Amino acid sequence: MRLNIACIPGDGIGPEIVAEAKKVLAKTASVFGHEIVYEDLLMGGASIDVHGIPLTDETVAKARAADAVLMGSIGGNTTTSPWYQLPPEKRPEAGLLKIRKELNLFANLRPAVLYGELADACPLKKEISDAGFDMLIMRELTGGLYFGERRTVEENGVRKAIDTLIYDENEIRRIAIKGFEIAKKRRGKVTSVDKANVLDSSRLWRKVVEEVAADYPGVTLEHMLVDNCAMQLVKDPAQFDVILTENMFGDILSDEASMVTGSIGMLASASLNDTKFGLYEPSHGSAPDIAGKDMANPIATILSAAMMLRYSFDLDAEADAVEQAVKTILNRGYRTADIMPKGGDVTGCTLVGCRQMGDLLADEIK
Repeated sequence: MRLNIACIPGDGIGPEIVAEAKKVLAKTASVFGHEIVYEDLLMGGASIDVHGIPLTDETVAKARAADAVLMGSIGGNTTTSPWYQLPPEKRPEAGLLKIRKELNLFANLRPAVLYGELADACPLKKEISDAGFDMLIMRELTGGLYFGERRTVEENGVRKAIDTLIYDENEIRRIAIKGFEIAKKRRGKVTSVDKANVLDSSRLWRKVVEEVAADYPGVTLEHMLVDNCAMQLVKDPAQFDVILTENMFGDILSDEASMVTGSIGMLASASLNDTKFGLYEPSHGSAPDIAGKDMANPIATILSAAMMLRYSFDLDAEADAVEQAVKTILNRGYRTADIMPKGGDVTGCTLVGCRQMGDLLADEIK
């Protein structure tokens, strides 16, 4: 199979972690008999340095023409970088918002996995962390409160702010279909999170999700109110498989879920449109303070590449091989600095840099 991938290394540690993801993908392609063709593109600060803007129309067109986009990290030091002396619409992160909009990336996937080898980093009680968890939060990314009409007015001398939460049934249906399709590739359970006891938008959300569920008899659907879900994430995270929810709830819950894993350096993400196309990136930032020091953890980017294999190319065996390599290398005690035990027993752990971690993972692909 030929995989046409647009590659955006980005800023800070981005080029380093993307290089290691490419290394692992190259080994995977060799083992499984695929061909990968990359086109490297500029976005964020790297694009500002060359073009004066964080994202050009040419970059958008080339990204759209690819099968998928693999991205590193965008941005720099907000205090010292000249990029942040520019107007907000010309700063690095504006490029990320624009490319999501231009490519219609409405479905945001954020897995939260607690690896047994990293259980000590989990802030939850030991009996919870010992059980482990593997969930995926499916967040609607382009609608809801963040994209509704907003304004601030003054009435009778009193300031009043108005934000509008709007969803139509088509927006709900397309994200629900994504959620159920992905649940089929996982453990076959969808937890749809809403506030249907209060909000009309949530009542419509629940009704449309139930309509979609009728087309997926092999997937179990449960509804959960968002406040209960927030509690359950810290009480019993192992119960969740796919959490399907709207934009603002997903924003909050995905951050909570990432925190209970104890390590943001392990967290992958994907943003998909209504085809197989997606943009895949780590959840963490550009970490400019360690850029160029071979200290970055490339695992989140490598796991994002595994998501790309699974969701954009339907290469489940290849994605499994990458994910298994991560588990194996962690089990052997190899750690980048961010996931080394802090102030405790480091027996059995070996500190490695970004490049060596990439080498270890690539060598493990079978």
